[in-house]
Amino acid sequence: MKNLRVFNEFLNETVNLNEVRLQSLENTSTALNTFVQNSDWEPANLEWYPQGSWAHDTIIKPLPNKEFDADVLAIVDPVEGWTASNYIDNLYSAFRSSSLYREKAHRYSYCVTLDYAADKRIDIAPCIRNRWGFDRLEVCNRDADEFEESQPKVFTEWLKEKNAISGSNSFRKVTRLVKYLRDIKTTFTCSSVCLTTLLAHQIQPNDQGSAEFADTPSALRTMFERLDTWLQSRPIKPQVSSPFSNEDFSICWSDDQYSNFRDKIHKYRGWIDDAFEETDRNKSISKWRRVFGGDFGKNEGEQQAKSVTARAVNHLRENVRAIPSTALGFVGDIVDLVKQYGTRAIPSTLSNLPYIMQPTWRAVGNHLFSVHVTATLHRSHGGAMVRVVGSGDVVPKKMELKLSTRVATGMPLNTQDYQVKWRVTNTGEEALARGQLRGSFVASSSGCERWESLEYRGVHFVEAFVIRKRDHVQVSRSDPFYVVIE
Repeated sequence: MKNLRVFNEFLNETVNLNEVRLQSLENTSTALNTFVQNSDWEPANLEWYPQGSWAHDTIIKPLPNKEFDADVLAIVDPVEGWTASNYIDNLYSAFRSSSLYREKAHRYSYCVTLDYAADKRIDIAPCIRNRWGFDRLEVCNRDADEFEESQPKVFTEWLKEKNAISGSNSFRKVTRLVKYLRDIKTTFTCSSVCLTTLLAHQIQPNDQGSAEFADTPSALRTMFERLDTWLQSRPIKPQVSSPFSNEDFSICWSDDQYSNFRDKIHKYRGWIDDAFEETDRNKSISKWRRVFGGDFGKNEGEQQAKSVTARAVNHLRENVRAIPSTALGFVGDIVDLVKQYGTRAIPSTLSNLPYIMQPTWRAVGNHLFSVHVTATLHRSHGGAMVRVVGSGDVVPKKMELKLSTRVATGMPLNTQDYQVKWRVTNTGEEALARGQLRGSFVASSSGCERWESLEYRGVHFVEAFVIRKRDHVQVSRSDPFYVVIE
């Protein structure tokens, strides 16, 4: 399912660089341009030209406590007698001579970087026009003390053409999404320019107006499918070239890093297909969250977490015929419903919430054996048992629950061959207010057991996923075990 509204919210609220930061970038860039123009840096006819993700409009919001970066080319006429390193070294000296920029300035292979701690970094790369009378642009490699031809302007125009073909700004949106995926997963390495180039190559002239690019999730799926197909046909690291220069952006990878990138793109392509094809809205959002993390569909999850009582009331009215509708005219929440009507007040759809995490491992088609969850109540972690707790039993706060996985005979699971991953899900107003809308996987505390603290009023549930150790394949899974905390 496409979930277009959720995608738009996710881009606007989580992925896209916000207007305040964009304006800050513009203001800082203008100030730096003015400083260089008025400095004693010798090159003439300075053209201040944004490049990279800023120029391509694919810049994204940094992760918490991280800075974002932007690139600028300082395009200038050549200085007689200067080598490539002179342009960078002398620009660096100009910034170091300033009390305002001295501590911010750093020098690297191709640029001088101004580092605004915990906010942003701006890379200024000297770019020489028409050296020796040739009509070309060259960047400076300080380490090798060599000039390297580059075509940043025509490259930017090429990306704009690709975005126009894709329609609805979808190329830029998909590029931002994939860069965000890279940053939150941290499972593969790929420079932004290499990633942007790879994605741009997946758009062809006949794609304009096609269903494959009808909207953002469609474009994402199409471009990922094509990229995966291209990578799978290339087991050895290929060149990733700009169409307008000899630059090879694949230098961002070692052979092993390329192989890992190829594998991860193949894996995420499968997840994207699964989320796109899922017809149940909540399950689809949950599967998109497997791709993009917990901020995708966050608003939807919070709204549904608040509505569990209304869902339970509707469930009773529609499915429990023996209960008159007048009996449901009480003031309370889903916990009060369960106390009054038992587990029949818990709707089966409660276990289908959009913020519940999907497994990331493979599963066998049919369970190899059946498992279920048992529980005991304790006053403290590891303390003496107070009583046995069944699914849907009401338990008090500030106590501990020990959960165990059992096979059909009632015996504990064989932990020599299997491990248990527990999916713990919280619902309700109190968990939401405390930022504890859990729906993620946690490991066993020991063996096939899991201890959980009882902290938030509401109907919560846990599920046991049995993973075979030798190949990390899921071979069984329990039904939800409902924990009702009053």
